[in-house]
Amino acid sequence: MASEGRIVAVLGPTNTGKTHYAIERMLGYRTGVIGLPLRLLAREVYDRIVAARGPSVVALVTGEERIVPPRTQYWVCTVEAMPEGMGADFVAVDEIQLCADPERGHVFTDRLLRMRGQHETLFMGADTMRGPIRALVPRVEFLSRDRMSELAHTGQRKISRMRPRSAIVAFSVESVYAIAELIRRQKGGAAVVMGALSPRTRNAQVALYQNGDVDYLVATDAIGMGLNLDIDHVAFAGLRKFDGRRMRQLAPNELGQIAGRAGRGMSNGSFGTTGEAPPIADEVAEAITNHRFTPVSRVQWRNPRLAFGSPEALIASLEESPPAPLLSRAREADDLRALRMLAAEPDVCARASDARAVRLLWDVCRIPDFRGISHGEHAELLESIFIHLHDGGRVPEDWIARQVSRIDRVEGDIDTLSRRLAFIRTWTYVAQRPGWVEAESHWREATRAVEDRLSDALHAKLTQRFVDRRTSVLMRRLKQKEALLAEVSDNGEVRVEGEFVGRLEGFRFRRDTAAAGQEARTIASAALQALAPHFHLRADRFYNAPDTEIDFTEQGGLMWGEQAVGKLVASDDPLRPRIEVFVDEDAGPEVADKVQRRLMHFMDRKVAALFEPLLAMKRDESLSGRAKGFAFRLVEGFGILPRGGEVAEEVRALDQDARGALRKHGVRFGQFTIFLPALLKPAPTRLRLVLWSLENGLDTFPEAPPPGLVTIPADGSAPRGYAAMAGYRAAGARAVRIDMLERLADMLRAEDTKGGFEAKADMLSITGLTLEQFADLMQGLGYRAVRGERPKARPAPAAPEEVQPVTEAAPAADEVPPDAAPTAADAAPEVAPSAPQQPGQPVAEEPQAGTPAEVVSDASAPAQAEPAPDAGQGEMNDQPQERAPGEAGPEAQVAPTPDPEETEVFYTFTWAGRGRGQARGRPRREQGETRPRGDAPKARGKGKPKGGKPQRDAKPKTFTAGPDRKAKDRIDPDNPFAAALMGLKDKE
Repeated sequence: MASEGRIVAVLGPTNTGKTHYAIERMLGYRTGVIGLPLRLLAREVYDRIVAARGPSVVALVTGEERIVPPRTQYWVCTVEAMPEGMGADFVAVDEIQLCADPERGHVFTDRLLRMRGQHETLFMGADTMRGPIRALVPRVEFLSRDRMSELAHTGQRKISRMRPRSAIVAFSVESVYAIAELIRRQKGGAAVVMGALSPRTRNAQVALYQNGDVDYLVATDAIGMGLNLDIDHVAFAGLRKFDGRRMRQLAPNELGQIAGRAGRGMSNGSFGTTGEAPPIADEVAEAITNHRFTPVSRVQWRNPRLAFGSPEALIASLEESPPAPLLSRAREADDLRALRMLAAEPDVCARASDARAVRLLWDVCRIPDFRGISHGEHAELLESIFIHLHDGGRVPEDWIARQVSRIDRVEGDIDTLSRRLAFIRTWTYVAQRPGWVEAESHWREATRAVEDRLSDALHAKLTQRFVDRRTSVLMRRLKQKEALLAEVSDNGEVRVEGEFVGRLEGFRFRRDTAAAGQEARTIASAALQALAPHFHLRADRFYNAPDTEIDFTEQGGLMWGEQAVGKLVASDDPLRPRIEVFVDEDAGPEVADKVQRRLMHFMDRKVAALFEPLLAMKRDESLSGRAKGFAFRLVEGFGILPRGGEVAEEVRALDQDARGALRKHGVRFGQFTIFLPALLKPAPTRLRLVLWSLENGLDTFPEAPPPGLVTIPADGSAPRGYAAMAGYRAAGARAVRIDMLERLADMLRAEDTKGGFEAKADMLSITGLTLEQFADLMQGLGYRAVRGERPKARPAPAAPEEVQPVTEAAPAADEVPPDAAPTAADAAPEVAPSAPQQPGQPVAEEPQAGTPAEVVSDASAPAQAEPAPDAGQGEMNDQPQERAPGEAGPEAQVAPTPDPEETEVFYTFTWAGRGRGQARGRPRREQGETRPRGDAPKARGKGKPKGGKPQRDAKPKTFTAGPDRKAKDRIDPDNPFAAALMGLKDKE
């Protein structure tokens, strides 16, 4: 054993500054060598010495890295890579207690016995090595160092309750990943440190933890070997580990080595367990806190004097028994196992015939199994390398290029990248050995570059999977107590400090739904702190926005563009619903009040604009008596009242002055409905349905029918009263618009509803229905439809004749402007329906004495201008159609030409009520009520009229209590020009 220079053993627990002391002592000499247990720790110490003395005098030598400047003075190495025979002034070996490690202990024992500095030799480690060092190293001096902070045991603690700046230690890759994933969901993220990581990846992960991006570290026991981190608490996720051969319980000194990472400098630390790990026994916890462990009694040893005569001689020398009882022969290591396998190969035996070849074989066998695959595959790779080196003196460049190119890919998941990193470490090791490759510098740089790329990709994947950078950034800024910078894009995306945190929908913040746990709380805290001024700015912009940017939905929602800002709620006044705003509580009551006032202004103006005729009638103080009462009933019905029951009695009770006053406000007294035509337009209908649904407390509001349709399919599942509020009346399988129904009623008065009649082309035109659909509609109105067939008539040739368009009685309800003055037809008294008044049939109005004769239905609103594209859709088409010369329209009289081979279908319609002699239940006709036109008048002569049909006068007869007007004063109610003339007379 060498005994040059001073030999000192610096022993003590963790956090005593032993490594720092060794670095300071080495820098006090001209040259020095320090051996460290891990490549990660070697890189950390190398960076510290380079920062102190510069890179030109510091070398780094590990199995996979070799940085040796020409003027090297200080060597930082792993223990296995420490150069021998250099005669350095200073030599230090860290973590000397690893002499007892079953796997690598023999290497540390060899350095303890044989590595010496010219002036000083330093061994740093646990106090448990005091006995073996005293026995094996003569003239050794012991220097004890006490821990600079206290270490306390806190027992079991859940991961969800783990305090910040904690390290969770697991003993398998799967456990590390699972815990890191859990912490990401609950705490926002964690850094991951494992011994298999490259220094570049490990440093990047440690930087995440050290700079505060994350507050948690998940690691293997690799952090127990000298990594200096700002850890306040160490939690063990397990107390057992696989040591390469079996699962075993961790020894107290191993637990103490890892737990000692908690508390750096003068800061105290703590340790405990978490997850599924059982509690640490009290006696073990006490030993850890007091740093008292069982002393090491035996150290691992392997013969350093090797025989290279033959592979067998080499194996025999490696298996030689130790010379002292304190030394224990190391168990078979990976290099010895590989040597045994290669020595059995004929190709290897044939080449390993001299000492040089055997030494080369041993150097190849010492290539670590970084890949961690089967021993057989590793031996095959070593055999190929040995044969190449023996036969050619170098590893072929094309062969190593193929191996490296297969690994140089950065796509894939964490496990894939980790395997590639393990594979490239093999070739990095090969490239670092002097004389093994032709272009050493090239391949060292190439393999190092591949490792760096894979390391960066692995760090990115680890960060992406286990760290929410958004949360880490926000948490760091929140800790700094600075104002956060928030941005709200045009589409509502909210970014705080450049990180997406959610969306601002109107005045409600919707945080990112992918966040949970601590991440969600951090996002909410940061976003609400940053959005406070944005809420006020947005409220001001909303308050000054024009009404064109605001709208209501058919379900009662209130929208600002595409963002929901409130909803309508029922109130005591159906025409003035309450407003419930969608504003976050954190926005403040001032913002909520401003939004509510703006929405109330919008709804007040919307109701005033769309229901202007109704509100004007409500405010008209000139209405009194029954007219005022009926006006309020119309307001309660939102401008539409189906005529029947109490409504019919109230209409009958109105005198002509009351009716005239109501007509001035646009009220139409129809045979089936009393309504305001201006409110049948799509916009008022949409609002009416919303207000009606609110008043009736519906959960789901029925939608308005598509605009422009005369008939729509009848919805049996719709709420009661929906059809009337939509402006329609159900009749059979379809519902017909009420203004078109009144026009149809006007046409039916001219028909013989008792004797039977057929549908005219005008009837089909205004309803936009096929004959079969019209028959169903008529049956829904109370008529009987009898289907028949007859030979189809063909028109005889006739000279071209101009066809006059059918003139309607009044413009369509949708075409009447809200502020239009009442027409003459509005002011005229109603004429009773021609159909007999049977139960279920609309009741006619009765004219008062002294008033002109009236038509009952003044609601003859027309259809829209566009033609009906589909009769089944019920779009009206009452415009005259252009026809080619000689083409006959439906109004033209043609001479039928029977064709016995073709037939046509027709329907005969009759009123389905009771006959004149069975008038039970029929309403009594009051004074002035006209005779229904459908009733057949008695023949003036005896006997039935010729032709089987009742004789009619040229003009319909009306009856009134006043004097009969002259024929020249009588006005045809179906003529709009005459109706307009009558209106002018009324104004005079």
